[in-house]
Amino acid sequence: LFGVACGQSGKPVKELNPEELAKLLEKPENIFFLDVREPSEIATLGTLKGYVNIPVSQLEGRLKEIPRDKVIVTL
Repeated sequence: LFGVACGQSGKPVKELNPEELAKLLEKPENIFFLDVREPSEIATLGTLKGYVNIPVSQLEGRLKEIPRDKVIVTL
């Protein structure tokens, strides 16, 4: 399952099943892919093309880098 949250809409985080994610991917321009893993995790496990890495330890200080008008899909 994948997590998704929308800007500051006040909506809770929603877990998506693969079918729901596939539907979202029909319009990828409306999605921001965010990888919140730490550099050591990425070095070990690799990353996915298209994801922007902002480690969870840096997230609070880098929130301005995350668009508020897109669906955020996190890894």
